[in-house]
Amino acid sequence: MGNRIRVGLVGIGNCFAGLIQGIEYYKQNPSQEVTGIIHDKLAGYGIHDIDFVCGFDVGDNKVGTPLNEAIYAYPNMVDWIPKEKMPKTNAKVYESPLLDGVGIWVENRIKPLESKKTHEQITEEVKKIIKENNVEIIVSYLPVGSDKVTEFWAQICLDTNTAFVNCIPSFIASDEKWAKKFKEKNIPVIGDDIKGQVGATIVHRTLAKLCSDRGTKIEKTYQINVGGNTDFLNMKEQDRLASKRISKTESVQSQLKERLADDQIYVGPSDFIPFLGNTKLMFMRIEGRQWANIPYNMEVRLEVDDKANSAGIVIDAIRLAKIALDRGVGGPIIPASAYLMKHPLEQMPDVQAKMDCEKFVEGK
Repeated sequence: MGNRIRVGLVGIGNCFAGLIQGIEYYKQNPSQEVTGIIHDKLAGYGIHDIDFVCGFDVGDNKVGTPLNEAIYAYPNMVDWIPKEKMPKTNAKVYESPLLDGVGIWVENRIKPLESKKTHEQITEEVKKIIKENNVEIIVSYLPVGSDKVTEFWAQICLDTNTAFVNCIPSFIASDEKWAKKFKEKNIPVIGDDIKGQVGATIVHRTLAKLCSDRGTKIEKTYQINVGGNTDFLNMKEQDRLASKRISKTESVQSQLKERLADDQIYVGPSDFIPFLGNTKLMFMRIEGRQWANIPYNMEVRLEVDDKANSAGIVIDAIRLAKIALDRGVGGPIIPASAYLMKHPLEQMPDVQAKMDCEKFVEGK
């Protein structure tokens, strides 16, 4: 077992900014208990055992810069650690292929690099960078709807024997064809679509399961999410949301004894409100019937920092992918995917997923 975890990042946006600044927060405040993770140590690995050795992006203000500078570049807005207090790093941001990674709503915020390289040249350069930096795990923080770019990075991982953590709802770990490819090459993959620590979908599915397990009949439910960062701006483009809606809806449906009709459930992003920044608001309603067919309903309002909600889950995913690498376990890591992701290859109740995840860590 190596005592360091070498990670490459795809998409140097707010999510990664929150991830790396959170780790630095705990370094600068050692007396603080580390919250937002399954366990402080997973098979001996702590949060400070992770080295981010390179990054990939398309923004012309990020490509070519050190990671410690790129995380503050516009339109990023995470500033938990002042820029001048973030340690310098030799890790650089390199060019990723554009493909479908930038939607029409964010084009005026993200100015893509005007590449002079062919797709083949970028592909070979990426493989070389991964090899030179001894990258063990690639974490994808691409924007929702980046299906072609996600497939590019999945193939890169297959070609370079690199584990893949897919945080977005472009289906790789949960797609049987891609899952088979990772299994055949014995390369770990965890995905798809990150499930926030206490996010909209995990709260919704937990309450829906509670109602179902307690014997009520759920008749209809909705979940509406709004926020003010580029994630929500990107999701104004409805054509990019097909897989996102599937991911979030199936995450809730999987917890019910009886599936709801498609027109009786709505789970998905709703709108972009600029002044909310990284604050995410969720509004949820469940309607159903109890004993003697008497109706009931509940409504929930959840307010979270979207990036704090994500980072601790990704920290766990990285460590679980490393454990799989250490043990020579490839293909979709089912317990990790079921516990940490909205759309795993196999859905299961969260309590069971957590137990199976911990058994995996223990090697059982």
